[in-house]
Amino acid sequence: MGTFFHPITLVGPEGQRSTVDALVDTGASFTSMPEGILRELGVQPVRRVRLRLADGSSHVQSLGEVVAEIDGESVQTLVIFGPEGSPAAIGAYTLEGLLLGVDPIEKRLVPLEAGGPDTCHQVSVEACTVGSFVN
Repeated sequence: MGTFFHPITLVGPEGQRSTVDALVDTGASFTSMPEGILRELGVQPVRRVRLRLADGSSHVQSLGEVVAEIDGESVQTLVIFGPEGSPAAIGAYTLEGLLLGVDPIEKRLVPLEAGGPDTCHQVSVEACTVGSFVN
């Protein structure tokens, strides 16, 4: 699947907001933001988690909670405190929470209906993990 970017707004615990263009990364479990952005929003780590990277290595990073908004929808989600200078990325946990799937051909996010695999229209494998596209 090709890569693309999409705007995401993060809302901190006191209502502070930051909108960034983030890589849509369905291979990542969690959304990741540079630590400085999360600290400016007042987001605090709630725990440390071991993450396995695409190259097979693993390391421990801080995980926090934030409200994420995409295309007018919002959800409380988990976010990784990424290293400074690392790209912002929208992970599968956030996409699923917002009931959004990926259209890899048009390189866009699309709303889904919650449902099982038998209701899925085979537009993308990622969409089938959550439900079917809303037409």
